[in-house]
Amino acid sequence: MIAPVVEAHEGIRVVRDDLFPGGTKARFVPALFAAADEVVYASPAEGGAQTALAHVAAALGKRATIFVARRAERHPRTREAARLGARIEEVSPGYLGVVQSWARGYAARTGALLAPFGMDMPGAVAAIAEAASATGEEPDEVWCAAGSGVLMRALAAAWPRARRVAVQIGRALKPGDVAGAEIVVHPLPFGRPCKAVAPFPADPHYDAKAWELCRARRGPGRVLFWNVAGPARP
Repeated sequence: MIAPVVEAHEGIRVVRDDLFPGGTKARFVPALFAAADEVVYASPAEGGAQTALAHVAAALGKRATIFVARRAERHPRTREAARLGARIEEVSPGYLGVVQSWARGYAARTGALLAPFGMDMPGAVAAIAEAASATGEEPDEVWCAAGSGVLMRALAAAWPRARRVAVQIGRALKPGDVAGAEIVVHPLPFGRPCKAVAPFPADPHYDAKAWELCRARRGPGRVLFWNVAGPARP
């Protein structure tokens, strides 16, 4: 296990998992390939899981197949996944439910493994919690962006006594999704990038939004922010 790099930015301890190839999800996605040569994923156009899966598949010499909405121009995330060797299947109409249906059908026909939405999978929480503990940090307060809630559940396991704030990006979260963390909703939908710029590489659809609110609303004491991934590199 490679411990994350932690840096200080504006008085906040920042976990730089954008430096880990594929970002935080790439820490546990390899488990999907333990019993499969091909993994299929239905991704929002801006979703970071598609590039995490592509990074891992390339490193392991396995196959990643990404189903995504057809667009006039591919999102940089999808272009990055393709550059890494992932097979891209574009779906129209591109509603996420339709994309997921196509991915399920493909997996059923081919015997490929269908990855769960948000990579909410067994072992994910334990893998991230181990990485968090390896930083040696002891924060009073922890912030992160939250989609499926996997990351915040892991951070709760690593730092149960810290105040925890999950910035909701996308679907509505329930307290159980984020292990009882405080939920703060960013006003922009997932598909719209954030204009705020972080002092480190942050996904404008995801982590940059959480950083914006963390800077504005953090409390006193030792504050830690978990940066999942940087912007796409097509």
